[in-house]
Amino acid sequence: MIETDYLVIGSGLAGLTFALRASAHGRVIVATKRAPADGNTSWAQGGVAGALDPDDGVAAHVEDTLRVGDGLCHREVVEICAREGPEHILWFADELGVPFDRDAAGHLELGREGGHTARRIVHAKDTTGWAIQEALLKRVAARGERITLLPDHMAIDLLTTAKYGGPNAVFGAYLLDQRTGEVVTVVARAVVLATGGSGKVYLYTSNPDVATGDGVAMAYRVGARIANMEFFQFHPTVLYHPAAKSFLISEALRGEGGILRLRDGTAFMPRYHEMKDLAPRDIVSRAIDAEMKRTGDDHVDLDMTHLPGDFLVERFPNIHRRCLELGIDMRTQPIPVVPAAHYSCGGVAVDERGRSTVKNLYAIGEVSMTGLHGACRLASNSLLEAMVFGARAADDVRDVQNPHPAGVAPWYAGEAGSPDDAVVVSHNWDEIRRLMWNYVGIVRTDRRLERAARRIELIRSEIRDYYWNVTITGDLVELRNIALVADLIIESARRRPESRGLHFNLDHPDHDPRMMRDTLVTRGDGPVV
Repeated sequence: MIETDYLVIGSGLAGLTFALRASAHGRVIVATKRAPADGNTSWAQGGVAGALDPDDGVAAHVEDTLRVGDGLCHREVVEICAREGPEHILWFADELGVPFDRDAAGHLELGREGGHTARRIVHAKDTTGWAIQEALLKRVAARGERITLLPDHMAIDLLTTAKYGGPNAVFGAYLLDQRTGEVVTVVARAVVLATGGSGKVYLYTSNPDVATGDGVAMAYRVGARIANMEFFQFHPTVLYHPAAKSFLISEALRGEGGILRLRDGTAFMPRYHEMKDLAPRDIVSRAIDAEMKRTGDDHVDLDMTHLPGDFLVERFPNIHRRCLELGIDMRTQPIPVVPAAHYSCGGVAVDERGRSTVKNLYAIGEVSMTGLHGACRLASNSLLEAMVFGARAADDVRDVQNPHPAGVAPWYAGEAGSPDDAVVVSHNWDEIRRLMWNYVGIVRTDRRLERAARRIELIRSEIRDYYWNVTITGDLVELRNIALVADLIIESARRRPESRGLHFNLDHPDHDPRMMRDTLVTRGDGPVV
């Protein structure tokens, strides 16, 4: 058994921000199921939103966020992030040394993305997330006496005092050492979920393979409230190419003047929104989906050819390089793109300090639902949220007291045998992702949701039977989690008989004023178990 003050599960921007700040008053273990850089943060291209331009302002950032959030943002949280964000961005730039792009005078260069009415996106070319991740890992390494990294350690389940006869409070987790197969028990005064998103629940996604919804699943199993899982953002522009796995074409390209066109060259976004190609992501994704269905084409094109070639290479070196490797020169050819699952606006419901509804369990970053994003996330507000709430949780956790019960039970495998039929994992994994894409995707109907609910119930039953009869593996843990997250998305979508933000149901195409509230799901209050 390993003891520490704070156990952080996940090593992206939110988790490492928390670790650095909390290490000032406690020992921190950061467990991550693969290498510390293998997460959504490293893949983030666009940047961080913050009102840093003298001609911009916090109020404008707030209003843009509220408008895109389509009635469900928590205003107080939006104001906190917009107000505190610039200070955090400057700390990352000046103290942590993140090489954000600057102009000739040394000022931070600001870009614009969909839904924003001003230039307020701080970026490091088109690899902003990687630049942030690299700087964080260097600083964490320098704090080795206070922060311990546990790579290749996958969280299986959280430990709660409820199982020892006390009130429900989290005091640690079981971690699977994927190199040895050993299950390690870690106890802590507080556990911080920073596990990122769950894009792998869908067949087509911009997310890396680690995004399997682990944090949401673990939190739900110990009774934490989960909110707004029906609002899954589909990024409008993921590269369409058989050799390009999950390669994102940043929204910043449209922010710099990119135009979405049909295969025949027709610009179609003016028909869908007054902001044209800079419309919010939900509108752009639905527009592309509708045009692809109408024309029968496999993709649409993002045209950058009217912009100076030198500018494109300088501003988007990573995207230019990857496209060129696949035979696409964005300076002279349009980029073929399709929508793909990108970001979960729902997650573990938390307060303004990152506290979940279960004592001593925190959630920060994409795994959480703070209220910032509402029914649709404004571009580049995600890294902002991770910065702000990583710091807020670290400040709040200082006084947490939760002595673990005496005689904590180690992991017990019982009579479980070796996995003898790996096809159970691969088949169910594939079926879940396909049914979610087909029935619970960009456009939904009541009938599709009912079909999905029936199928996921059968799949989860099969997984449960298999899970409790074989030795634990990383693949099996992820399958169990992704099946539960799929169930939560389906159930949340069924509870919202309207269309709002990212949730579009053809049977209920309009807003329902009665539904201007969060969708809350807790273990024991409905069909999901």
